Amino acid sequence: MSGAMARRRFLALGGGVALTGGLAACSSPLASGLTGSQPNTADVVFWNLFTGGDGANMVLMEDRFRKTHPGVSLEATILSWGNPYYTKLALATASGTPPDVGIVHLSRLPLLAASGLLEPIERTGVGRLGITADRFTPAAWRKATLDGTVYAVPLDTHPFVLYYNVDLARRAGLLDASGGLAPLKGKEDFLAAVKAMRTAGGARYGAVMSITADPSTAWRCFSMVYSGLAGPVVTDSGTRIGLDGEAVQETVAFMQSLTGGDLMPGNLNGSGANALFSTGKAGFLFDGEWQIPSYRQVKGLRFDVVPFPALLGPKPVAYADSHALVVPRNDRRSQARTRNAALFIKSLLDNSAVWAEGGHIPAWLPTQRSKAFLGQSPQRNYIRAAFDARYDPPAWYTGAGSDFQNVVGGTLIEAIAGRLTPKGTVSSLRSDLRRFTTARPPVTMK
Repeated sequence: MSGAMARRRFLALGGGVALTGGLAACSSPLASGLTGSQPNTADVVFWNLFTGGDGANMVLMEDRFRKTHPGVSLEATILSWGNPYYTKLALATASGTPPDVGIVHLSRLPLLAASGLLEPIERTGVGRLGITADRFTPAAWRKATLDGTVYAVPLDTHPFVLYYNVDLARRAGLLDASGGLAPLKGKEDFLAAVKAMRTAGGARYGAVMSITADPSTAWRCFSMVYSGLAGPVVTDSGTRIGLDGEAVQETVAFMQSLTGGDLMPGNLNGSGANALFSTGKAGFLFDGEWQIPSYRQVKGLRFDVVPFPALLGPKPVAYADSHALVVPRNDRRSQARTRNAALFIKSLLDNSAVWAEGGHIPAWLPTQRSKAFLGQSPQRNYIRAAFDARYDPPAWYTGAGSDFQNVVGGTLIEAIAGRLTPKGTVSSLRSDLRRFTTARPPVTMK
């Protein structure tokens, strides 16, 4: 399928429903894209989906670009997170008026690339600025590569990590001579550590995690544990079920060994997990590193963060995703705009120690190895997770905020809570996956 045909088919099948409901609320760059006018309101038009702390850090990085490149104007537009953002990015690109640079999750890259919506990185000129494979975390660079072509420049890795209460860990005898969490090896060590936290003075639970109505977190945790035993749950670009039934049962049995007693509640929402960990009522917290800024604001809470140890299987696995920078395809973009886009991408990489303040691990190795980043704690403690990163399996329907995560994660919520047996989880997951693997993709996936 040609790039133009793929883009048209994506527009018809992937974005048609969202178009009628979302047009009235579109920002000016999108509206002009749909009406055919070129949104060249600045030398670089940048779209992202960051609010809160991440949004503030991105603004600082944008301002640094403006100061170091005073002759290049920059317009940054923030759009709604998740499916709305990707729909608008795809619609604007398919209609021929995209931004010059956009943020994507690498887990969302396969469909965007297969739809012909992205410029291969080799055509953007970033290589002339030293942006090459050897200067990035290998796992992130591999995820940015599809069928041998690189379509995105990774900005970070944001893994699912293990938080722990330092004071409870000390009382539980879990700290080493340096004051950090002593290494844990295998599920028995891990279960023993959770039990020790549970019996440490003041704790109500050994560990907590947001579970109820939080399918993405359930999926992240399951995927991390399961991936220590087996390969992707879907293969062949998402057209075949690759689920390993025995690995599923072992994974669910392990997770239920945590939630089946008083070690960890099996029915807990995000605010409940936050409250228990913030008040010292739980020793461990399973969550993404992006929560670090929130817990830093809790008075009296002393916590640290490390990668999860190997749980099932011989090697540690970190479920992760990455924010990345893309240049959406635009056959009318001038060489000057393309050069400016490359300069902006390089500037964001060089200033990504600012981005790391939100908890993210810079994918750009010069920053990852810099004093500016290595001076950040606890971020420096879980760098290894970026090298052990395991992403969503490549398919047109997977990725951050996807229906795939919602559906599969919904089944896993039932399993973690003990309402499904390990064996019953296998059949339920197969049914969930069949819904996606048999669906017709909006574009041809290689």
